[in-house]
Amino acid sequence: MSILPDHSPFSSPFTGTGPRTGVVVSHGFTGSPHSVRDWALSLASAGFAVRMPLLPGHGTSWQELARTRWQDWHAALDAAYLELAEECDVVVMAGLSMGGTLALRIAATRPVAGVVVVNPGLVIDDRRAPLAGILKFVLKSTPAIANDILKPDIDEGAYPRTPVAAAHELNKMFKDTVRLLPRVTAPVRVYRSSVDHVVSESSMVALRRGLTNAPLEVVPLENSYHVATMDNDAPGIFSGTAEFVRSVAAAASPGGSPAGRKDTAND
Repeated sequence: MSILPDHSPFSSPFTGTGPRTGVVVSHGFTGSPHSVRDWALSLASAGFAVRMPLLPGHGTSWQELARTRWQDWHAALDAAYLELAEECDVVVMAGLSMGGTLALRIAATRPVAGVVVVNPGLVIDDRRAPLAGILKFVLKSTPAIANDILKPDIDEGAYPRTPVAAAHELNKMFKDTVRLLPRVTAPVRVYRSSVDHVVSESSMVALRRGLTNAPLEVVPLENSYHVATMDNDAPGIFSGTAEFVRSVAAAASPGGSPAGRKDTAND
C-alpha cells in the first residue's frame, strides 16, 4: 500500500541539552517536504529545534511553480532561519538538491554554525538551460526527472512536469549562489551519491572551487541515487547530520567559535 506524499511544512521546538540549537531543512526543486520529512523528524528526535518550510510554488502544481521566482524560495528559507535565530543560540542549515543550494545561500548571508547538504545543485548541464528565458514563452514544461531513488517502491512526491520558467529561475539562482560561495565560512558537510542522475559532478566542481573560506567534508554515498534522504543511505545521513550539528553547535556556543551565534547577525 503506497503512502500519499505529505507536502506540509514541519516545525518542532528545542528539547535537547547544551546550546539551544536549531536546524533549517529544505526540500528540493519541484519536490516538497515529503522528501526530507524523515530527515527533519530524526533531527527533532535528537532534541534540535527544526523548521522545514514548504517553498513557494511547491506541493501544489507545476503551473503554480511556473509563477514563482527564485527570490521567493530564498525568502521562505531565510524566514525560517530568522525564526530559529530568535529562539536558538546557533542555527545549522540543511538541504537536499536545490534545498542544498538555498542552505549554502543562507550560509553566505547569515551567521550559521554549519551546513549539511545532500547532492546539492549548482550547475545545470542541459545545453538548453541558457535558452530557458526564451523557451519558457513557447515551451511551458518538460518531463520531470523525479524519483531518482535506488530503493524500490519509493515515491518522493515531486511534480510530473518541470516548468521551463521555473527552470530558468533555478539556473539564475545557481549562478548567483556560485558567486556567493567564497562568503561561506561555516563548516560544510556534503553527502554525495556516487550515482546521481539529476545533479552531475559539475556542481561538486563548482562547490569545491567556490568554498575558498570554509572547511569542506564530502561523505560518499555508495548505495543511493539523487534523493538519498529517502534511499538506502538515509539512516547514515540522519545519524551523521545529528553528529555534525552537535559538533558545530559546541564550537559555536559561548566560549567556542563565534560563527553561528545569533548575536553576530550580519546582513
